[in-house]
Amino acid sequence: MQQIRFVIFDMDEVLYDYDHQIRLGLLEKLTGRPASEIDAAVWGGPHEIRAEAGSPATPEGYLAQYAELLGYPIDFDTWADIRRQMMRPRHDVLDLVRRLSRKADLALLTNNGMLLKLAFPICAPDVVEIFGEKAHVSAEFSARKPDPLVFQRICDRYGYTPGESAFVDDREGNVEGAERAGLTGHVFTSRDGLFSFLDRHKLI
Repeated sequence: MQQIRFVIFDMDEVLYDYDHQIRLGLLEKLTGRPASEIDAAVWGGPHEIRAEAGSPATPEGYLAQYAELLGYPIDFDTWADIRRQMMRPRHDVLDLVRRLSRKADLALLTNNGMLLKLAFPICAPDVVEIFGEKAHVSAEFSARKPDPLVFQRICDRYGYTPGESAFVDDREGNVEGAERAGLTGHVFTSRDGLFSFLDRHKLI
């Protein structure tokens, strides 16, 4: 078994609790538009998936698209604060990842558009602390999970082969995509399960 030297983490539902209903409620209060209508307009079509794959290619382009779909003008500070309010850090998991950083190189890969990259310091400061410049949204690689291409590209960026890399995500399909690219995968269900995975690979 090849030694794992590079571990890539998903963010939402792994490092943070993530409540889409909180976001919808806040947007409903902001706009006066029904939450179900907002959900269908912003996340029900192909726009978010395209953004996660890099189109629009800039934070400004993403925010303009978001405002158009929302049917309401929204600025960066408001968008980032709403994203912050729908997240809660999982401190026990984050502390485990901090321990892991002593044994392996780390990166973050979340399926998101470019605006979240800019908002990390506001809505996910632990991510900035732990991963630094290696905190990535999928849009930076012009591909999204579970496409094996996104995993190959992030490994290439940091000079690791897929065989010496691992990927942790709460979605089984995303993990399967990483495994098709040659990475070792772990489907996250709990902090203890992650600890066992890391211990098995002598990373903790």
